[in-house]
Amino acid sequence: MTTERFKVRSYYREGTGSNLQKYRDVFLGGGSIWFLVKYELVMLLASWVPGALGLWLRKVLYPTVLGSVGQGVLFGRNVTLRHPGKITIGEGTVIDDGCLLDAKGGEKSGITIGSGCFIGRNTAVYCKDGEIVIEEGANIGMNCVLSSLNRLVVGREVLIAADCYLVSGGGYDYTQAESKIIDQPGDFSSHPVEVGANAWIGAKAVVLDGASVGEGAVIGAGAVVTRPIPPHSVAVGSPAKVIKEIPPS
Repeated sequence: MTTERFKVRSYYREGTGSNLQKYRDVFLGGGSIWFLVKYELVMLLASWVPGALGLWLRKVLYPTVLGSVGQGVLFGRNVTLRHPGKITIGEGTVIDDGCLLDAKGGEKSGITIGSGCFIGRNTAVYCKDGEIVIEEGANIGMNCVLSSLNRLVVGREVLIAADCYLVSGGGYDYTQAESKIIDQPGDFSSHPVEVGANAWIGAKAVVLDGASVGEGAVIGAGAVVTRPIPPHSVAVGSPAKVIKEIPPS
């Protein structure tokens, strides 16, 4: 993966293209003007409506702009959908109020959410040319951030408490004092991140690029995971260290 591929850029800072084209690129990833019109109408008519009427409108209208949506999916108020054609959601999943689902990036980027999942209020799930997979039955608390420049996988029936941050992505050089950090070369040699099935991540924990959480493992509240955590173990602290193993039942 090259630095240029992931260089932070703003269409408005660069000043290329019309404002309409910039909007289509940022929110929809391009596409026809007719798809833009449909997207705008769907969001205008449904995104803000409260109560049972709003749930029904979003249940009917959101699948018309998303890549694929299973039966019985519920969307809360003010859910933001970007690059919606690359978002797939399984049956019976709930996306709570104020969530962001952003699948921006190239052909390999996208968001796949399995059946029976719950995405808590104000949680952001977004790609930066990466892929995010949330498998069946996962439960993600409010105010979480899941970000991927590579591949981020949340396994089956994983529990993620509120205010957690999981990232598959790089960073920036900061050694050139005369230059702004945002203008310095980026280190985007990102690695996949995987949280194994039935794991539990405590509130305000962080799982960083290249780390992983094994199946059935428990990460304590506020921990910072910088390396692989073995299956069926308990890890706490910053950086997270294993303090005990979970015996088989």
